[in-house]
Amino acid sequence: MPTRHLDQRIVSVKPITVAAPGRSVELQVKVTAPLSGRNLPVIVFSHGNAWSLDGYEPLVDRWAAAGFVVVQPTHLDSRRNGIGWDDPRFATIWRVRIADLHAVVDGLGEILRQAGELETRVDRERVAVVGHSWGAQTAGAVLGARVLDADGVPGEDFSHPAVSAGALIAATGTGDTLTPFAVEHLPFMRPDYSTMTAPALVIAGGKDQSQLSTRGPEWFTDAYHLSPSPKSLLAIAEAEHTMGGIAGERAAETTDEDPARVALVADAISAYLLDVFTLDKAAWTALDDAAAAGDGTWSISGK
Repeated sequence: MPTRHLDQRIVSVKPITVAAPGRSVELQVKVTAPLSGRNLPVIVFSHGNAWSLDGYEPLVDRWAAAGFVVVQPTHLDSRRNGIGWDDPRFATIWRVRIADLHAVVDGLGEILRQAGELETRVDRERVAVVGHSWGAQTAGAVLGARVLDADGVPGEDFSHPAVSAGALIAATGTGDTLTPFAVEHLPFMRPDYSTMTAPALVIAGGKDQSQLSTRGPEWFTDAYHLSPSPKSLLAIAEAEHTMGGIAGERAAETTDEDPARVALVADAISAYLLDVFTLDKAAWTALDDAAAAGDGTWSISGK
């Protein structure tokens, strides 16, 4: 049973290079883990566009303190790689992102050894993927979602058998509602969630108005409504795309900075995964009860 105390000490190790043949830039990851505890579950986290392994510390640190080992890759679209919209590599980055998560899961043993012999403290049967924004679509693909082509035909299956659950924060919605800019530069943002069978928590903000879709904030709930059960939805009424600042304190794109909201997102994900992994049901039950008794600023639905 993993140790789960939010005040426990954690440690991070970076960079660790992961084998990823054919990638134009080395795949590097950061590992964050509690200093104590055994049989620890794993979260592989996919960042939003332009971020890197150095982002999302407010989430990652809370997950590690709650007893998870967190692995964060830097995807090709990170601003540190300088690959813009017009770079010929950009059109296939969505596929490279998915391949990155596969490479991390497949190479988890070596990654954990380089992070300080963590492989002896991890439960390899309990691996989850979590992502934000573009990272949520990336994680969704590993959980079984597919991408529709221009004719509406689902593409290949990118699910990974070693990944058994996940969480999607501000995940791309479905339908033919992309803006002209998104159609030109991001045509892969047409997920099909009907095949995403793995358990997942979807988190959506009530004030998250995407500039890539003509729909409103409900666009970000499609991953819940259009996927098969079991799924849960955490809806946060006042949240915008960065959910109060999950990528980091005082991040330029955060217009709704709220540390309490960030903590809610982090703790909801850890509680949900501990419940799905049958490690601890108390935290998720308590969160569900709090939502039911609350003032409507956030709610939890399930199916």
